[in-house]
Amino acid sequence: MAEHARQTGSTQPSGTSVPSGTLVAVVGPSGAGKDSLIQFAMAHFSGRPEVHLVQRVITRAADAGGEDHVAVSAAGFEAQQAAGDFAVHWDAHGLRYGIPANVQDQLAQGHLVLANGSRSVLDLFHRAFPSLLVVNVIARPEVLAKRLEARGRETVADIQARLKRGGSLSIPPQYNCLTIDNSGPLEEGGRKLVAALEELLAARAEQQS
Repeated sequence: MAEHARQTGSTQPSGTSVPSGTLVAVVGPSGAGKDSLIQFAMAHFSGRPEVHLVQRVITRAADAGGEDHVAVSAAGFEAQQAAGDFAVHWDAHGLRYGIPANVQDQLAQGHLVLANGSRSVLDLFHRAFPSLLVVNVIARPEVLAKRLEARGRETVADIQARLKRGGSLSIPPQYNCLTIDNSGPLEEGGRKLVAALEELLAARAEQQS
């Protein structure tokens, strides 16, 4: 399933220092379970001050459902963009999304930061976050269809049309990527994500010792 987004650029300026932490961008089609995997991982790392979850800024109502986000108007988003408040920002499905620039402060401390991202703007993520891990969450088409139907946001015909429009779920080889098939129980995919994050944290601790 293809993600349709228009790149609007990153406002993160280039600097002389490179953040020492890692930004983990979780991407994948609707229904793959990105938010569920992120929530599973954050519950596992609860109380770990070096693990953070990005609260995205979105031009969507706060009570629209889905992820916990900062809701802003289109004008408010434009103002934040002009002020350089975003490390990465992009447009998709009639909405605007922003990753707050202050995540760089957490990365500069060597921390691990998870963000709900988009496959279509990975180049912007990589430009803003040199230490980037892409977690590509996938699921079988019939699983995607069942989950999308359960949401009740689209008709069956719309869902089938969405799946037929789908493109490759693969990630270009230039990115450091972990692919998780989340077709089965959440615990299976969740354990894979947690294991990968634990490995990153262990490697960072070894470098800092």
